[in-house]
Order: sequence, then C-alpha cells, then structure tokens
Amino acid sequence: MYTRILAALDGSPRTDLVLRQAAALAAAHGAALDLCRAVNVPLGMPVEAWSLTGEELGVRLVELAHQDLRSLRGSLTTQLPGEIHVRLGRPAQVICDIADAVAADLIVIGSHGFDTLDRLLGTTAARVVNHAVCSVLVVRPPRDAAA
Repeated sequence: MYTRILAALDGSPRTDLVLRQAAALAAAHGAALDLCRAVNVPLGMPVEAWSLTGEELGVRLVELAHQDLRSLRGSLTTQLPGEIHVRLGRPAQVICDIADAVAADLIVIGSHGFDTLDRLLGTTAARVVNHAVCSVLVVRPPRDAAA
C-alpha cells in the first residue's frame, strides 16, 4: 500500500516515537523511508551564533539537522532505503513541499513539537493534515505518557 513514507522529525522528545512508527510501517510495506526536518532560527539561539551572517547561520542549522537525521537513521535496527531532507522554512510548508517532491504516500508526524508559535497559532501537524497531498499519520504518545 505504501511505497514511500516521509517521517517529519523535529528533534522534540517525541522524535524517537515518530521514527519508530514510521520505520515499522516502512518495513511492513517494503517502503522507502525518507526523513525530513524543517529548520529555522531558534528562539534560544546561542550567543556565538549571532556572529554568523544570515546565510552562514542557515547553512549551519541545515548542517546540524542533517547530522542529527543521519544519526537517527543509523539508530534504526532495520536499514531502509530512503533519503534525508532538510530545508529552511516554516515546518508545515517544508514538510508538505518535501512530501510532494518525493511523491510520498504517507507522512508520519508527531502531535506536538517544540515551536511555541505553533502552540498559539495551531500545530504543525494540523496544518500538514489540512494541506498535504497524501495521507498523514499523527503519532501521539502512549496514554500513560500523555498524562
């Protein structure tokens, strides 16, 4: 049923849960598993980052996100085909754009991330559900962990 699954990972505490769900689905369907992350300038940016130009900062943030996603991919017990995608921009838009570009059949995303503005204006997951051209699975923590 699925041939290409896109896991949207934001580095939040739920990243591992989202990755495991996406990997299990990809393995069960023989699908490729792409990992993606949208990056933007974080609110609590370290002081040393202010010495970088806007372009240098963007490049550094993308580089760090790539390293993190490579590490997460390496932590999977089953190695699956797929690519890593990191882009600067608003998370929901980046996720939908990447899903469209790679012709993903399914996006797997966590129910809440780190972005404070998302909590005020509506979650990234809700925007992805409303705008994605493919199906979206929103992963929630186990009931006992949600309390």
